[in-house]
Amino acid sequence: MKLDAFIAKVNSEIINPLIGFLFALAVVYFLYGVLQFILNQDNEEAKSTGRQHMIWGVIGITIMLGVIGILNIILSTFSLPPVN
Repeated sequence: MKLDAFIAKVNSEIINPLIGFLFALAVVYFLYGVLQFILNQDNEEAKSTGRQHMIWGVIGITIMLGVIGILNIILSTFSLPPVN
């Protein structure tokens, strides 16, 4: 098996679904923080916890976007189709 074909197969079967799952997880974590922040307007500690969830959700989303960018650079080096 050629290296290009192996990388394309790993990308389409393992990496793309994993990136999608982790990206969705980061978005859900962010939205959980928003919900926690909105529903607990009277409790400062719960608002702070919600704010932290939102910050970490944004950090997770940013990391996943960076991973997608780096992966697309690697894939373009091997002349393979980019991540969607």
